[in-house]
Amino acid sequence: MSFRSNIGPPTNLNGQTVAFLESRLADHVAALIRRRGGVPFSAPALSEEPDLDPDAIRQLIDDWSARPVRMAIFQTGVGTRALFAATDTLGITPQFLQLLAATDVVARGPKPTSALRQRSVRIDHGAADPFTTVQVLQAIENIELTNEVVVVQRYGDANVVLDQALVARGAIVVEVPTYRWALPVNTTPLIALMDALDRAQIDAVAFTSASQVQNLFLVAQQRGRTAALRSALNATRIASVGPVCSAALRRHGITVQIEAQPPKLGPLLDALDAVLG
Repeated sequence: MSFRSNIGPPTNLNGQTVAFLESRLADHVAALIRRRGGVPFSAPALSEEPDLDPDAIRQLIDDWSARPVRMAIFQTGVGTRALFAATDTLGITPQFLQLLAATDVVARGPKPTSALRQRSVRIDHGAADPFTTVQVLQAIENIELTNEVVVVQRYGDANVVLDQALVARGAIVVEVPTYRWALPVNTTPLIALMDALDRAQIDAVAFTSASQVQNLFLVAQQRGRTAALRSALNATRIASVGPVCSAALRRHGITVQIEAQPPKLGPLLDALDAVLG
């Protein structure tokens, strides 16, 4: 997912309160909401935790050396750098780079592209803007994958849509975990969001990933507040960054009024402008 946007001066949020669950870019999102004339309500829902097993990475390189990999897909800059940090520690980066040189390398967007270029890795295929799974699949649609090994650098959650599409084309998918999304240590902001929703103090809630939805409802379930949360969310405006996030909301019985097109933060705030204005 990309969070680039060209945001102009304050527009239509008109002092209304917009809650968001972004963690990594929380300050950035809050600033954008203020710049558009809104009041941000930050409730971080995710904690980024390392999920690298050095033994698994070493085994991956050994297996790769024994059986060539047809394609390696890098989905995030954070995960790409973490993977190289692991091979650095293991002393196998030169071998890894040699294997990549003989493999079709796919970058999902500018962040993994930058991380790969820092390591002088050739990039054969790049996803087009807005850098979603759809664009990744379009970039590689003409490549034969039957019985071919495809290594996928995993981000916070498994990209089920990508994995299923590759398997449907006959590929043997090998996922490489690098980090995972967990609940934040401090869930007080999420509880405060539920309290504010119950008091009808939130004008809109913006979700920028499916994992945020899952963690918010996990916290609600732990406190016996699932039904109340569902009711409160359906009583306010719900904005989703894209189809995957919207699907997660609908699985929890939440009606999505706003969905960004394309799936980026800028268009999401543009859509909120239009509705809240």
